[in-house]
Amino acid sequence: MVAHLSFARSLRIQRLYHHGNGLVVVPLDHSVTDGPINRDRDLGDLIADVSANGADAVVLHKGGLRHIRPQWFQNTSLIVHLSAGTAQGPDPDAKCLVATVEEAIRLGADAVSVHVNLGCAQEQRQLADLATVADAADRWNVPLLAMVYARGPKVLNPRDPALLAHAVAVAADLGADIVKTTYPGSIAALAEITRGCPIPVLVAGGPTCPDAAAVLGLVDAVLRGGAEGVAMGRNIFEAAQPGAMTRKIADLVHGQELRVA
Repeated sequence: MVAHLSFARSLRIQRLYHHGNGLVVVPLDHSVTDGPINRDRDLGDLIADVSANGADAVVLHKGGLRHIRPQWFQNTSLIVHLSAGTAQGPDPDAKCLVATVEEAIRLGADAVSVHVNLGCAQEQRQLADLATVADAADRWNVPLLAMVYARGPKVLNPRDPALLAHAVAVAADLGADIVKTTYPGSIAALAEITRGCPIPVLVAGGPTCPDAAAVLGLVDAVLRGGAEGVAMGRNIFEAAQPGAMTRKIADLVHGQELRVA
């Protein structure tokens, strides 16, 4: 926690840490980008499952909340995602704002998130959007998670440590409280990035891993590299047992002994 933050903002950030240390965030905003993520079960059941098994926060778009029971968030924070773009668009890396901080507060959000792709054709607009949201988050004392990646026509390697260090610096410098970015491929490279970043770093889960051992290996590497935790979507909601997978990840992130499902 950063001492100079207002009481209200510090309190809300503290509430994100439901288990005292480390963060397990489960992004469930993929449906706008890629289409339905949960064809075989109710989204509310999925949220209830991950919430009961150690997830600190869930990321959703505003409309999805109409179909969710508030009780699923008794032990899990709600992060409302303010950015959107689809894989069908002329530039899949382009994102625009589809909600405001004020809307998120009205919906009961504990925090908000914004997506920025450094290097994409729409980078300028996304940076401006991040700055706009950061200003509103300051006015309303709402924590801001910036999801910042290196993606675009000139980005040859989206895992380039130098680009990822730039990504997290952008998030911190433009007013985010927490930043989510890509794993650079090694513990040493991630450690350099996290050491130079003044705000907590979460690592994205990325593409679906081949098995649970690979997922947990990634989580272990992330923690050894100094990250605060993970923001993991596909490797949880595409798992055969999302709750059991969440529990294994949460036990690692929160420093508990790994359980056998």
